[in-house]
Amino acid sequence: MAGAVASWWGGRSGLQLGLLAGVLLTGALLGANTVENMARFGITPGFDFLARPANFEIGESLLDYRPQDSYAHALLVGLLNTVKVAALGCAVATVLGVALGVARLSGNPLLSALVQGYVELIRSTPLLLQLFFWSATFQALPAPRQAFNPLPGVFLCNRGIQLPAFVDGRAGGWALGALLLAGALALGGAALRRRLDLGGTGGGGRRAGLGVAALAVAAPAGLLWTAGVSLAVEFPELAGFNFAGGVTVSPEFSALLVGLVVNAAAMIAEIVRGGIQSVPSGQWEAARALGLTRGRIMRLVVLPQALRVIVPLMTSSYLNLTKNSSLAVAIGFPDLVSVINTSANQTGQVLETMAIMMGAYLAVNLAVSVAMNLYNRRIALRGLP
Repeated sequence: MAGAVASWWGGRSGLQLGLLAGVLLTGALLGANTVENMARFGITPGFDFLARPANFEIGESLLDYRPQDSYAHALLVGLLNTVKVAALGCAVATVLGVALGVARLSGNPLLSALVQGYVELIRSTPLLLQLFFWSATFQALPAPRQAFNPLPGVFLCNRGIQLPAFVDGRAGGWALGALLLAGALALGGAALRRRLDLGGTGGGGRRAGLGVAALAVAAPAGLLWTAGVSLAVEFPELAGFNFAGGVTVSPEFSALLVGLVVNAAAMIAEIVRGGIQSVPSGQWEAARALGLTRGRIMRLVVLPQALRVIVPLMTSSYLNLTKNSSLAVAIGFPDLVSVINTSANQTGQVLETMAIMMGAYLAVNLAVSVAMNLYNRRIALRGLP
């Protein structure tokens, strides 16, 4: 019996080694053929082209960029554009999706039916078609002289969305840093107050919470004062045939962001609805018996339990939104895919540029997955902060 098993296992191992050798040989042949074809067209394999001047324009960038800059710099600009739209899209889609998911379970039949119709419409149409629709919508806006003015200092026209902006160009980054610092201190203060209250320290938790709250206000203000950053804001004003002042959000970026948010929010709404319905009805009844309002029941009782179901599925939604941002090339937004395509066409280094693009998307998606998995592990083991 032992001899038969050894003979079977040896035959299986031999088959596996043969398959592995075949795969490696096929890969080597394909690689040699690719290198030979590249040499015939005068293309040298490798990533040396990254140091050469790109010699093409990029319409939007978070960094200073000129056509004389290298391909490496151009690819970094495209990657940052992708990260920007993905980060904003995930944040806005989360807020909208949670609101829609809660509204879907509303006792108002009209509101519930409207949300259901929205979800079914978005989930039943291709995302690329939705992006074309939003792109056409922004292009159909009136000229600057007839621009819509929905809010003070905000204008919508076919040149894009005009918004107020800081006069000091550094103020945006410093203000964001100050907000993140304030948020971190506020979360730390809430956790400290809860720990002290659970420890039975009397009013210690309340005093500690007030102290940290004061620090959350004073520390960001001190940071901005130390950096010498001015928070003066300028508003866009019509000057001739266009606007002057403020900041312009391009129609391409606006269409891409709105399309991704509207599409992802429909998926998130269904995730939130399913998560809320997974909480036993007895939790609602117990909370009502304590006299809590529906809003407080949802915020304090239901959502904290539903998050254990929602967060893992939300990770998939965030990853899908990030990958779907690659469709930006269809409506003219210069994301990573657009810059990669232009670089590949100019240099002929198709394999190298495709490898860079795959590596970049893999890195971004892994970062999102790690962050969401850490948060999911925290709420699964310790409860919400």
